Amino acid sequence: MAEIVCFGEVLWDVFPNIKKIGGAPLNVAYRLKSFQHNIILISAIGNDQLGKEIIDFLENSSIDGDSIQILDDYKTGKVSVKLDNEGVATYTIDYPKAWDKIEITTENLKATVKADAFIFCSLATRDQISKITLYQLLEVANYKVFDVNLRAPFYDYEIIIELMQKADFIKLNEEELIEIANAMQSSFKKLEENLRFIAHETNTRHVCVTKGASGAVLLYDDQMYYHKGYKVKVADTVGAGDSFLAGLIHKILNNEKPQHALVFASAVGALVASKKGANPKLDASSIQQLLRS
Repeated sequence: MAEIVCFGEVLWDVFPNIKKIGGAPLNVAYRLKSFQHNIILISAIGNDQLGKEIIDFLENSSIDGDSIQILDDYKTGKVSVKLDNEGVATYTIDYPKAWDKIEITTENLKATVKADAFIFCSLATRDQISKITLYQLLEVANYKVFDVNLRAPFYDYEIIIELMQKADFIKLNEEELIEIANAMQSSFKKLEENLRFIAHETNTRHVCVTKGASGAVLLYDDQMYYHKGYKVKVADTVGAGDSFLAGLIHKILNNEKPQHALVFASAVGALVASKKGANPKLDASSIQQLLRS
């Protein structure tokens, strides 16, 4: 299996009556580990109880947490999550938190050089310290996977475009695609046209757009692939896109055909949306059952 580095925020998603471990890089790492990949997670937590619980979670999940920095001056991250009647989440993200202050280390550089893939999100650029570290790691990374994760007010179009230009693979949702295409002054209206526009303008051969319950579209080596999505009863959407990305990258790194990778990723994302929280356990039989449907 592949060796994969995930970089960025680890935190707690705080719902009205419960808290769950989250953060897009951690969610992707957790799902990729369930597919038997070797995972290194680069982030930072506070020297506090919430941070200790994250370390315990990583150990129990067999995820390498040696690159998680423990900081005395900043607390472990928290995000307030609100769900609408359809389970769609909105987020209020505290700042600054420990994951804003990820420092570059020799060990992190070595791990990134060795890794088959390096997965990162835009939220890690909201603070200069983590941003500088990210840019240094991108200089030595191999297959760079950019999960665009627009969370107002913590993004800048210029930085987003620069990161897309550095990436080998870009994943966005439909709203992000429209917003970024408009910011790049696209004259196109159709999703496929804007997908190709972004791929051309950023010189990126692999771009995927998720459409929620309506499925996803993947542009891979100039060929367009589609999946209409699986119909499930949604518990909440937290982490569904992260698990979708993990499923897609898992299959791509295993040299599966792009259409097969997209179908598999859609099933994984749908199953996560049918359960509460970002990181429910999924067994192979439930994924296969949904694929057969």
